[in-house]
Amino acid sequence: MRLRLDPLAAFFGLIVNIGVAAASVYGLGLDRDHELSPRVEPLFPAFAAAMNLVLIADDVYSFLFFWELMSLSSWALVVARHDDPANRHAGHVYLVMAAIGTMALLLAFAGLAGGAGDLAFASLRAAPRAPYVAGLVLVAALVGAGSKAGLAPLHAWLPLAHPAAPSHVSALMSGVMTKVAIYAVIRIIFDLLGAPAWWWSLPLLALGAATAALGLLYALFDNDLKRVLAYSTVENIGVIFVALGLALAFRATGLEGSAAVALAAGLLHALNHSWFKSLLFLGAGAVLHATGKRDFDGLGGMIHNMPKTAAFWLVGAMSIAALPPFNGFVSEWLLFQAVLTGPSFPVPVLRFLSPVVGALLALAAALAAACFVRAFGVAFLGRPRDPATANAHEAPRAQLIAMGALAALCLAGGLFGGVIVQIIKPILVAFAGAALPGMDAGPTPFSLVAFSAARSTYDAPTVAAFLLASGCLSTWCAHRLSSRRTRRAPAWDCGFPEPSPRTQYTASSFSQPLRRVYGGLLFGAVEKVDMPAPGDARPARLTVTLRDYLWEWFYRAPARAVSRVSLWLDRLQSLPMRDYLLMMSGALIALLLVAAGLS
Repeated sequence: MRLRLDPLAAFFGLIVNIGVAAASVYGLGLDRDHELSPRVEPLFPAFAAAMNLVLIADDVYSFLFFWELMSLSSWALVVARHDDPANRHAGHVYLVMAAIGTMALLLAFAGLAGGAGDLAFASLRAAPRAPYVAGLVLVAALVGAGSKAGLAPLHAWLPLAHPAAPSHVSALMSGVMTKVAIYAVIRIIFDLLGAPAWWWSLPLLALGAATAALGLLYALFDNDLKRVLAYSTVENIGVIFVALGLALAFRATGLEGSAAVALAAGLLHALNHSWFKSLLFLGAGAVLHATGKRDFDGLGGMIHNMPKTAAFWLVGAMSIAALPPFNGFVSEWLLFQAVLTGPSFPVPVLRFLSPVVGALLALAAALAAACFVRAFGVAFLGRPRDPATANAHEAPRAQLIAMGALAALCLAGGLFGGVIVQIIKPILVAFAGAALPGMDAGPTPFSLVAFSAARSTYDAPTVAAFLLASGCLSTWCAHRLSSRRTRRAPAWDCGFPEPSPRTQYTASSFSQPLRRVYGGLLFGAVEKVDMPAPGDARPARLTVTLRDYLWEWFYRAPARAVSRVSLWLDRLQSLPMRDYLLMMSGALIALLLVAAGLS
């Protein structure tokens, strides 16, 4: 067994262990009798240890052994509440996807090792390989690590497993384990596979951009709070893959400075996503603990009974929506700086693909803002839609400490992104060939400069100070300069005079315009209105049906085909003896013909 800690492993170890620390503190506030089980407490540290060991493994056997330990321990945590059929189904799908991913990684490492068979990573780096072998390794690595990360169409396990697992485990799986998969992609493609070719970037760019847009459309049309967060993870993984694809393309075409900007964007977004997504999952767990509900139709008004949780969740929502001065803005700003240099590609295909990817990323950014305005507004604002929500209570102190620490990191990551880029400089030099061109050209020590101070500078403290000052000034003007006269008038009731929570906007009504734009083409959305005739006392009903084409094409159809083939092959066990002898004779004749032809 070979173990090694280098700057890349250390950076992802920082991601893993900050997430583990936050989830562990949060777990101290859980009810041991009802929210934990004998499966959760021993397997939680095993899961944390496995993720760390994957990062420092320096040979194929160790890597795959710890990768499988990570998969199996997280699977056991997903099915901790195994009395629920939905949890068992989620665990089954996750286990199948994990097995497929490990098989693909095994093929990738076999291609890297070649005929020599030496399994040390140092030997894999030095081994020569044909271009077609490198292409096969690239595809196998994307399938193996992409399935664990949640890259579409290999994302099917995320929206099933994350709601099934305990909330602090969901935070680890979504915010941390997916980054271990990103580490595997970087380790194999950027490190072990050798000097890149420009076409290696094409699958990463295409799949990443499509994943980013599709993930948020899934999130916008779903009404389960934890499932929305799972789909949002799919979107952010797509953003990271786009950054890695651009870094590959720039490095292969000799644009090392742009490659450093793209790779820095991908690494920063991996770090930032681990913070704000862990915060959002822990907040969702606090809401679930207080109300017993995850569905938007049963939430609302949580800001009154859970003000601290609501404030921390708002920080996470603003971070994931890439609003300054929080950390999500820094990494996405850096990524768009890399996209804007796309016209400098010497390859026409990349010059064409770069603006397309940029447009999809812009669409994903807009959809992210809409998604989390919807999520926060429906869950925390307005009036409670259910008695359990009306009687909710604030989260325990340990959980508030964990969420508060992550919220502080989201703000600090936005203010001091330039400092983090300085820390990851050795990784950029090793895998992109250069540091950020404008790393030392900022007007202040905390400025982040991508290329030059004149055209690509983000001074986060100055932006934060301006936002704070303008907000305070606007508030002061509204209170001091407006009329103090009290005016009373009927509130606008939007055409519904009944003062009932049922007349509020719902999550479905919020997403209806986007569903009518994108739902028909991508999800086969069908809206059916049952409006009773005048005098009929039946209630009117709106039914919306969505189809998940990726699930139907990539999972349900193959599963049915396997079942049909299995039933057909099942007949072989009840054949007469003469039929078995006939088949054996036919197989022997076929093998003899093959041997004769080869000789």
